[in-house]
Amino acid sequence: MAHQITLYGKPGCHLCDDARAIIARVATELGVPWEERDITADPADLEKYGDMIPVTLVDGVQHDYWRVDEARLRAALAN
Repeated sequence: MAHQITLYGKPGCHLCDDARAIIARVATELGVPWEERDITADPADLEKYGDMIPVTLVDGVQHDYWRVDEARLRAALAN
């Protein structure tokens, strides 16, 4: 099954930097595409995720927020 990871964050967010590093590493190793969305670019994203960033979605479903658990992300992508 092909997966997709989406990271919601914003500039200047140190937790987003940490999440980005983990997601980039895991996605590269597993060959999974990923994208990053800046919540400040869309008022709806800002309202939905503003207090939770970084937020990670796997296949469009919220997977983690505030921090990315690498083992949990790998497990979700193994299915």
